[in-house]
Amino acid sequence: MNIMAESVRSSAAESVSAPAAAASARPGSAVSAGVGLVGLAGLFSYLLLARFAPHLAAWAGIDWGDRGPLSGPNSAIASVLACGVPMVLWSVFVDKVHRNPSTGIDWSMRRPWRETLDISLTKLAGLWATWALIALIYWAMRYYWQGNYAFSMNLLERVAPWLLLVSAPYMLWLDRRMVEPRDGCWQFGRWLIAPGQPVDGRAIGHHLRAWAVKGFFTAFMLSIVPGNFSALVSVPMHELFANPYATAIWTINLLYLVDVHIATVGYILTLKPLDAHIRTANPYGMAWVAALVCYPPFILMSGGPLDYQLYGADWGHWLAGHDALLIIWGIALVLLTAVYSWATMAFGIRFSNLTHRGIITHGPYALTRHPAYVAKNLTWWIGSLPFLVTAGGWVEGARNVVLLGLVSGIYYWRAKTEEKHLLGDPAYVAYWNWAQAHAPLPRLLARLTGREAPLVRLEPDPAVGPVA
Repeated sequence: MNIMAESVRSSAAESVSAPAAAASARPGSAVSAGVGLVGLAGLFSYLLLARFAPHLAAWAGIDWGDRGPLSGPNSAIASVLACGVPMVLWSVFVDKVHRNPSTGIDWSMRRPWRETLDISLTKLAGLWATWALIALIYWAMRYYWQGNYAFSMNLLERVAPWLLLVSAPYMLWLDRRMVEPRDGCWQFGRWLIAPGQPVDGRAIGHHLRAWAVKGFFTAFMLSIVPGNFSALVSVPMHELFANPYATAIWTINLLYLVDVHIATVGYILTLKPLDAHIRTANPYGMAWVAALVCYPPFILMSGGPLDYQLYGADWGHWLAGHDALLIIWGIALVLLTAVYSWATMAFGIRFSNLTHRGIITHGPYALTRHPAYVAKNLTWWIGSLPFLVTAGGWVEGARNVVLLGLVSGIYYWRAKTEEKHLLGDPAYVAYWNWAQAHAPLPRLLARLTGREAPLVRLEPDPAVGPVA
């Protein structure tokens, strides 16, 4: 998951007469910690409501019948709203993100309709054509109409007419206030409706890449929301506390639910008035390869050539009967998963892969540049114990260790390709330099390796770098 940044503002406490102090000061974060916290509060409040709905109905004198907890897919989507709405309200009324210069909006400006009407119509042509391309890909790939993805497609089918209806007045309203409304969407629309007219090809590429990210990952996130939500809401309490393993697994799943919900909100709310728009999508092909092989249908891990769990079993199997070790392992895995979810929560409404939507420097990003990747990979190593197998002896165990090592290598490469993209922004350079000198994990690695800088640092290519 990318660590992104938008701008670095000098603190009023920094003095030109104290350069050492300024150098050690962590750059400001594009998102406040409060955004993720209120999203977490909204999500947990709804989880309690959904889980104890029958009890609350009985207390209120409502005939609930034989219905159980609110564990269905529609309730799962309601939980996404319960997570997202507080984050939007906090962003607007507390952080006032709509006033940030990075939105590209001048709220004091009210251009006459006739000045922006043609621009807006051109942008609508580009936007609707982009949506049509995404819909065509969804329609053509049977994969999207099977299993969990069928829910995503049915939901998007219901929402699509409303998006089309709202997009026109939204575009007309916004363009009157945009400092420069002729963005990549406008360039794409102009290329479609005015053949032969000059257009900015790089801006069009940025526009299409941004929507490719949104289209691919939004469908994926919506497909996995209902399953985990249902399991968490409907599991009986006596099973939850049956043993340390069951308690740890439920807690880990709860933390993953936090990650999934906040990430889903992030992929949906790529809006300029919320300063959550995609500044740039990663322009490097190797970054896309490294990211996509970690997700279906391209995934190389579960069931693929890099499946490191063949003949394996998780920690609960190997430590069964040893409650003390189960508790220790469970606590370690819960803490690592908490860091992973915290890393997503730190983005608030701005999380998404392969994009630059503002630099996050607070929370776990004050500890290392890639807290999610570090935590996730440690979780896999500790949780799967790949060197232990149920069949095949040491040969299969060695294979699983090698394969999981390759998986960790892919995530290392993902981190480097994300940095290659983000290092094109001076704000991220400032954060990168600060983290290398002051964040605990980079400092520890420097001591262990004797290197002040990482072995690999991929510099951005100005010829293909960011355009927005």
